[in-house]
Amino acid sequence: MKRFYVIGFLVLMAFDTLAQISFKQAGDAALPLEFSSAWLVRVFGQPWIYGAFVGYIGAFFTWMSLLKRAPIGPAFAASHLEIITVLALSHYLFKEEIGWPQVVGCLFILAGIVCLALSETEEADEHKDGSGPSATGHSGAGSTSASAAQLTKH
Repeated sequence: MKRFYVIGFLVLMAFDTLAQISFKQAGDAALPLEFSSAWLVRVFGQPWIYGAFVGYIGAFFTWMSLLKRAPIGPAFAASHLEIITVLALSHYLFKEEIGWPQVVGCLFILAGIVCLALSETEEADEHKDGSGPSATGHSGAGSTSASAAQLTKH
């Protein structure tokens, strides 16, 4: 199951990153912005706009597949890993500067994902032991999804 999550989130991150980088490239080609048929031809004449469509469609289907099995709390947080990959690729491809605020922000994103994943793991262990949020007096980030899963078992 862990392999499914790792591969799934890597694929999701790749599709999301493709979409964002493609939109950046397509947007650069679309300038100057004007509302005319010539502008539409210029935009849709760029291959990058189709990369953006492929990225969004691929991300949608990957996300739907992941949500069938993954707890929503950590899954939603992990779905934002593309922020880090887009930042890194924009530095490499577009020579955009990365400062300490961006580095710290990326670390916070990673820390948040880890915290939510650990919370969900602890909650799953509590449900296996027969003690749940009602027995311990607290609920974690994924308590709604864990409670719903518990209800469907009865």
